[in-house]
Amino acid sequence: MSTQTISTSNAPAAIGPYSQAVVAAGLVFTSGQIALDPATGEMVGDNVSDQTEQVFKNLFAVLAAAGATPRSVVRCTVFLKDLGEFAVVNEIYARHFPGEAPPARACIEAARLPKDALVEIDAIAVVG
Repeated sequence: MSTQTISTSNAPAAIGPYSQAVVAAGLVFTSGQIALDPATGEMVGDNVSDQTEQVFKNLFAVLAAAGATPRSVVRCTVFLKDLGEFAVVNEIYARHFPGEAPPARACIEAARLPKDALVEIDAIAVVG
């Protein structure tokens, strides 16, 4: 099986030994995205709402570089520093995945996320 590594300057560079995404078997598997500004590498926003919006910008940039779209996402994992912020993130998530068939999803509270982010999201999408 062949794989393709995805890298785009429209999303933050990896901050460790991993790829922004990998395409395999017609699917793109993204790494978790946090609210880093792709140009500066600095965190965007000091609240979960602003950070979630930036996470989606980053996530969708990686998907686009892989030839996928938000509509082709089949699964997401959402990591929250505080599950008490679920309603805020859920509202933003619903705006980015509108319609009758949003992706499958898991949501997990994590004690600490990279760079002390408040939210991190990864995705699996169909390419093409």
